Amino acid sequence: MHLAKRQRSIDVTAMVQLLLQLPSFLASLVIVAVLSQLLLPDMGWLGGLLWLASGAMAFHRPTERALARHLLNLRHPTPRELSRLEPLWRAVTARTGVEGRAYELWIEDSDHLNALAAAGHIVGVTRFSLERLSDGQLAAVLAHELGHHVRGHAWSSLLGQWYAVPGRLAWAVVRKLIRLVTVTVTGHGRMGFWAAALLLVAGAAVLLVAVEYWYVILTLAAAPYLLAAVTRRAEVRADHHAAAAGFGPMLAEVLHMMQAADRESGSVTAPALSGCGKTTAMGTRTPARGHRQGLSGKLLSSHPDYHTRLHHLAPYLKQR
Repeated sequence: MHLAKRQRSIDVTAMVQLLLQLPSFLASLVIVAVLSQLLLPDMGWLGGLLWLASGAMAFHRPTERALARHLLNLRHPTPRELSRLEPLWRAVTARTGVEGRAYELWIEDSDHLNALAAAGHIVGVTRFSLERLSDGQLAAVLAHELGHHVRGHAWSSLLGQWYAVPGRLAWAVVRKLIRLVTVTVTGHGRMGFWAAALLLVAGAAVLLVAVEYWYVILTLAAAPYLLAAVTRRAEVRADHHAAAAGFGPMLAEVLHMMQAADRESGSVTAPALSGCGKTTAMGTRTPARGHRQGLSGKLLSSHPDYHTRLHHLAPYLKQR
């Protein structure tokens, strides 16, 4: 087996993911700095420093395992499951020159055909995929998820969303306060009057900020759509990684299976096989099943449709 000199890289999609998360990161940094200064007036810098350093936990193996178990609902494979997965994983990593022992294989007890690449070293497949796919098809799925790791999609998505958590929590608190004030305004008496006054002052302040920093507001509003577009591109790049290793025909078979299953169930979904899985505190996978339909749903979808993915795989299928 020939191991590549460079085991990991960061491609354009991973870099753009990080750049699009920059406004959220800066907002979170301000929030953490202010809270740290309030709680530790003499050592306010310490809170911000610790928060910045916490991103390294994404690559800390014990932390990854805890997140896999408790947030992604994954488990270790049974000896029987491992006896099937390990030879396929060795074959996939050997073809791509990757040290397979650097990654951990996990199982999700799900009745859907899916897989995920999470954090720095986690590769998971559903029990359904393990039971229903042929060796070649399962190897193609593993190669796709490996593509997310070696191209930097998994860790860049995790870091971007992790550093955005304080900002998201603050926004959630603001929304709850707005709802509370709105409910109070509809009441009667002096409290309702002061709540209405507070709401008007806050609205005026937000309007002034929006006028002064309209470009920031526009960036934050467009970020979810841009991030979704970049994530869809990352899925195509992971498909290319698997196809370049010789798994293109098998991956196309899996996509056709998923498309047929969706047609039978009458659902209109984008294909999964996610590299940045089910949205949790880790922020590492966004399942395509059951997502919102319509234009907004399509623009916010984390995965391209079947036709798009199969179209990009076509050149590899012709070489067969």
